[in-house]
Amino acid sequence: MNHDAYRHALSRTLAGSECPFPASEFQRRRAAVGAAMREQSLDGLLLTDPSDIFYLTGYTTFEVSVHTALVFTPERLVLQVPSIETGPAVACTQVDDILGYRWEGLEEVLGPLADALAAAGRRIGIDSWHGSLRYGVIQGLMDRLPTHRFEDAGEVMAGARIVKTASELDCLAESARITAVGIESAAAAIRPGVTDSEIAAIGARALHGSGSEFMSMQPIVTAGQRSSIIHTNHQRHRIAEGEPVFLEFGAAFKRYTAPMMRTVVAGEPTDEMHSVFATIRAMYDTLLDAMRPAHRFDDAARAAERVMAPIADDVFFSGVHGYAVGAQFPPSWVEGSGFIARGQMRCFESGMVFHLPLCLRLPGRWGIGCSDTVRVTENGGVPITNNAWTLTGSGGL
Repeated sequence: MNHDAYRHALSRTLAGSECPFPASEFQRRRAAVGAAMREQSLDGLLLTDPSDIFYLTGYTTFEVSVHTALVFTPERLVLQVPSIETGPAVACTQVDDILGYRWEGLEEVLGPLADALAAAGRRIGIDSWHGSLRYGVIQGLMDRLPTHRFEDAGEVMAGARIVKTASELDCLAESARITAVGIESAAAAIRPGVTDSEIAAIGARALHGSGSEFMSMQPIVTAGQRSSIIHTNHQRHRIAEGEPVFLEFGAAFKRYTAPMMRTVVAGEPTDEMHSVFATIRAMYDTLLDAMRPAHRFDDAARAAERVMAPIADDVFFSGVHGYAVGAQFPPSWVEGSGFIARGQMRCFESGMVFHLPLCLRLPGRWGIGCSDTVRVTENGGVPITNNAWTLTGSGGL
C-alpha cells in the first residue's frame, strides 16, 4: 500500500493513540497562539520547527531532518509530512488534515502546501530565523502565492510557549527526576583511569533505564583541559588524577527537558577550583533572587555579572545566564523563546522555566560548571532539578 492507504488504515485503530496531552491542553495552546496572531493581524502561520508543531499538535518523531510543515489557523490545522512520517502524523496528533508526500518526491510539497495557505488567508506568519524553513520551500510558495504576505512572526510562538502550563511543569518535573538519576550515576563512576566515554555510557544507561525518551542532546562529559573548551564532548579520553569532570545531562519526558550541570573532581579539588565554584554558586543565588515577575532578563544578567566581575578577565563565560526550556527535539534542548542575558528587555512571568548554564572556563586549564533548571515564581526562582551544589572530589563520593 502507498502512504495514503497506510494513513487511512492506521487511522481506523490508532488515530491519536500516542498523543501526549488531552484535547483541552491543545485547545488552550491554540487559543493563546490565535490571540497572538490577531494582535499581529495574521490570518495563519506556516510552522516548520518540530517543537512548534509538537506544541500545537502532539506530532513526535525522531526524524526531524525532513521537511514537515503545519499550516495553522485558529479554525483549522493542516499537517504536511513525508511518507516515512505517516505513522507519527496519525498516531501522535490531533489535526484536521494530513497532507502526505513521497519522501523522495520533493516536487509534491509545494502545490498542496500552497493550496492550504491560500485557504488560510493572505497574511501568513513565518519564523524566518529558524533553520527548518527551507529556502526552496519559502521561495516556491512566494512564487505560487504572489499576493500573499509572508511576515516574520517568530515571537508569536515564542510568546505563547515561554510560560508553561501545569501539564508542562509536570513533564519538566519528571524530566528533572530522570536527569538526576543520570547525573548521580555518572558522578559516582568518576575516578582516575576511567574514560569520559565510559562515564557518558553509564549516565546514558541510567537515563534511558529510568524512562527517558530519545534526548534532544546526548550526555555531555568532558574532563581536564578539554573541559576548558566550550561544547566539547566525550571522546575516549582517560581521566587523570585531579582533573575536574564536567557533566551536563538532560532527560526527555514527553519531549520536555530539564537539564542539569555538575562537576566532580577525580581526586581532590584545589583551592582555586573551590574559589571558582563559589563564584558560580553566588551567581546562581543572585539569579534566583532576581527571577521575579516584572524584573527584566537584562537586570538579572547584570546582577550576576557583578558577582562574576572580580574574575571576569580570567574566565570565559558564554554571556547567557539562562535560557528557556520546554519541549524540544534534536539537535538542542534550548527552547529559544527567552534568554537571561544583557540587552534582553523582556520581563519575567510566573511559570517561565529556565536552565541556568553557569560554567566558568579557564582557557587551556579546566572548566567548572553547575546548574539547575528553575521555575519563575512570585518569590523568585525555584529549582525544578535538585542539584547538590557542592564541588566534590571522587574520593568523597
